[in-house]
Amino acid sequence: MFHNRRPPRPLSLLAAVLVLLLLGAGVAYGVGDALGLSWAPATVPQEHPSAAPVRQAVPAPAVATVVVPDELRLAKAGAAVADAIAARGLPRPAVAAQAGTGPAVRTRIEAAPDAAPESYAVASAGADVTVTAADQAGLAAGLYAVADRIRSGNAPVPPGEDGKLITPRLGLRLTDAGSVGREPDAAAFAAGTDYSLNTDIVGQALLPRAPWVDAAAVERIGTQFRQYVDHAAAQGYNGVVLPGFLEYVTFAGVGDGRAVYPAGDPHVDRAKALVAAFGPVFRYADDMGLRVFLLTDMLAVSPPLERYLRATTGGLDTADPRLWAVYQAGLSELFQSLPFVDGLMVRIGEGGEVYAQNGWDFSSKIAVTTDESVRAMLRALLATAGQAGKDVIFRTWTVGVGAVGDLHTNPESYRQVLGGLDDPHLIVSTKYTLGDFYSHLPLNTTLAEGTQRRIVEFQARREFEAFGSLPNDLGPLHQQALREFLAANPRVEGVWNWTQDGGPLRAGPMSLYLRTGFWQLYDLNTYTTARLAWNPDADPAQLTADWAYRTFSADPATVAAIGQAMALSREAVSKGLYLGPYADNSVKALGLEPPPMMWIFEWDIPTGDSAALDSIYAVSAGRVDEAVAEGEQATGLARRMRDLVAATDPAAWRDPELRKRFTQTLDYQVNLFETLGAYRTAVLRHTQWLDTGDQAAYDAWRQAETTYRAARELHNGRYRGNVDLPAFNFTAADLGAVRADRDPAMAWVARILLVLIALVVLWGWRGGRAARALWLGATRPWRLADLPTPDSRLDRVLVWAIPALVLVASRAALTWFAAPAHLLVTLGGWLLFALVVRLIVGRRDPFHAWAVIGGVALLRSVLLLAALATRGPGRYWFNFWTDPTLRFAYITVAFAAFGWLFVATALVLRTRYGLLRRRAVGTSLAAAGTALAALSGLVAAMGLERALTIWNDQMALLPWGLSRILGITVYLGIPAELPVAAMIAGLVLLGAGAVISVGPSRVPARP
Repeated sequence: MFHNRRPPRPLSLLAAVLVLLLLGAGVAYGVGDALGLSWAPATVPQEHPSAAPVRQAVPAPAVATVVVPDELRLAKAGAAVADAIAARGLPRPAVAAQAGTGPAVRTRIEAAPDAAPESYAVASAGADVTVTAADQAGLAAGLYAVADRIRSGNAPVPPGEDGKLITPRLGLRLTDAGSVGREPDAAAFAAGTDYSLNTDIVGQALLPRAPWVDAAAVERIGTQFRQYVDHAAAQGYNGVVLPGFLEYVTFAGVGDGRAVYPAGDPHVDRAKALVAAFGPVFRYADDMGLRVFLLTDMLAVSPPLERYLRATTGGLDTADPRLWAVYQAGLSELFQSLPFVDGLMVRIGEGGEVYAQNGWDFSSKIAVTTDESVRAMLRALLATAGQAGKDVIFRTWTVGVGAVGDLHTNPESYRQVLGGLDDPHLIVSTKYTLGDFYSHLPLNTTLAEGTQRRIVEFQARREFEAFGSLPNDLGPLHQQALREFLAANPRVEGVWNWTQDGGPLRAGPMSLYLRTGFWQLYDLNTYTTARLAWNPDADPAQLTADWAYRTFSADPATVAAIGQAMALSREAVSKGLYLGPYADNSVKALGLEPPPMMWIFEWDIPTGDSAALDSIYAVSAGRVDEAVAEGEQATGLARRMRDLVAATDPAAWRDPELRKRFTQTLDYQVNLFETLGAYRTAVLRHTQWLDTGDQAAYDAWRQAETTYRAARELHNGRYRGNVDLPAFNFTAADLGAVRADRDPAMAWVARILLVLIALVVLWGWRGGRAARALWLGATRPWRLADLPTPDSRLDRVLVWAIPALVLVASRAALTWFAAPAHLLVTLGGWLLFALVVRLIVGRRDPFHAWAVIGGVALLRSVLLLAALATRGPGRYWFNFWTDPTLRFAYITVAFAAFGWLFVATALVLRTRYGLLRRRAVGTSLAAAGTALAALSGLVAAMGLERALTIWNDQMALLPWGLSRILGITVYLGIPAELPVAAMIAGLVLLGAGAVISVGPSRVPARP
């Protein structure tokens, strides 16, 4: 025989409830702080592109000879003039050291004390043209300028500039390595799943063993490099940035020369082989007058180097001068083995396996994350570079990691990190946008800061805007940026233009600059950026016309039509790929600054996740009609562009294939914008319905969704597998659409379950034993002990079957019946908790244990179902992401109800089953710890990233591409050790529960 314990005092229960609510409020506050959705209007540059008027080409000079000294870069520049004349239909002049008979283009070096580097003057006398300069750099620049004007249909000497000294406004004009070392692998590009960000250009030449380098591959890469350097020099660039550093270094200057790489380590022989093979290749740029910089991430490590650093400094302490002394030795060695290298460019803001080259063990780590470590790194590298007369270019690009995570966009952080760090060999390189290379972003205010030399980064092949596969004339925008930076900061002295780099190498079209695909389309931006770096006041519309003339046609009407189409291109891209009412805001969420595109997550994946789409709707502040209209306008602009180009005379194009590519590209743009327009309408109208319940929004959503599915099928049918014009990846969009379709049905499931629960409560009031027990278990568990155990088998089954049914059905409704991973975790937690309690009850009747667990489960489910009953899980998550007040209230109450499970269970174990208070509390703790440890252990065994990817693929809450491109844990800063920590916490709870439970277990209680 057993007897019940005395029921708890009311004040004790009230205190417990208040504690649970306070804990819930704390959790709600923490979640709200982590989400932190906020926004403010951004100062977005206003672009006003225009087309140049129709103009007749000026006849090319009929010269017989281009007279240049017998020097490589001048011979190349002279050949560029001869080729330009030949391209205009005249006989190609000879390039020689002496003039023959007839008119000529001559070069002459003259002393000009006041002339800046690369300054030149061009004068004409009849058919003769003379280029004068103080040195070979100026002669080469003048010859290339003459060649450019001739090829563009202009006079060799601009009106009013006959004999005038021309000096570049920006003295450092860098370019990337283009497509050098990359191969047009159609299968890899067609798959569209390679998101590697490695940019090494020597990878194709690597061998796994001696001789380490494939000579044939080196020759192939060398040919590509020489072609690229010639093109860059002709366009007006005077420097090239090449990926590499660690692969060319043996660290022979560290210790006895074998401290980092022991005797016989293959890293040494491989580095020497790479220097011997590629040193002559890269020296060609120096021979052509281009400065050469190598680019590396920091920390760059190999396994032996990392072991040495850890052993020497006790870890990877990047503020420790001893660590940087090792890199100083490596840099000094680099300048000795490759003496033509002018400096090192360093990035600290990205790193990891996605940047590693297949086949070797070099990698990078995001480890320089504090003010002290940045300054320690720069001081060390600058000391070594200064001794060698070289420069260090430090990139401010960071992605939110560490104390310097906002260095790229925060002037205060810039001043704090780099303030007072003045060195003549330090150059600071910064993207022109206040963020990544998106449209709808302010100009980067940090470029007005600092006392250091500054250069501005531009991207010609815009990775986030279809990788240059769409017409996208950036000339007016780049001009506006340069003018503002030059006016604000006299220390801006250069640009760095990316012709190919940015984003994964094999995503998007298989366009390799100068070699494969329709690369001419984004060559426009490379061309205009160089011209604007020489003269920021040049007319961008005229530069576009020059590009059209030299690239496509000498016909004035055709050039004008292309110019008109390109003048529409920016508006088409900024409306077709962005949602203006959202994009024109500076947004913060999840502790990050989401990009202005966001609905297309990273390159070509229209997203279907609720976090992005609901936030976009909230930030847009009810401007749905405007956002929808922009999609329609973008399609209309693309059609106008297509009609302009399609109406040109095919015979007027130099190369019919280029006209075909251009019109096919514009057909692709029309189709893409039609598909994206239908999708944007569908998701915006769906979210509008979630928000308002408006029937018109519902009808518009359903209609747009039908249109989207048809458009997507057409898009995939035309472009899937097309390596030149690849189909966008609508997998994530479709996942979201399927779940959106189920929202109305899930709302009905929730309503039916709420009615069922109401009937159960009513039945309990009318005497149903199982229902009565569930009601007491949820609301007054201390009274449950007085309820006799029913004799009816039906009651004994219903007391657990009803809560189990509601628990499973409600969570299935929350997940649209599409996320078994979520059900495994949530239902598994309930099940494990219940099993532990059942084991503690032992041979005694479990009816009252099932009643308290089931009752609390019903109570918790009522809260969830009430949130689902309006417009399904879509509305639930909409409120979660966008409504701080509702989110706070819901999480507070829901967490308190969850915590009530442990309090109520302990009460029933004490009052009904006679367990001592400490044993009852210990049992609840042990049950909770068991569930937490088991589920966390499962996640730990799978790996947190994989587990989150599976869960997110099924729930569609975060961008689908996140795990595939950046990694959910990396992007959101979730520690990889979290499951292990949670498992340990669960085991601690389990152990604590067991310890508390030691001793007598119960006192006699009545039956």
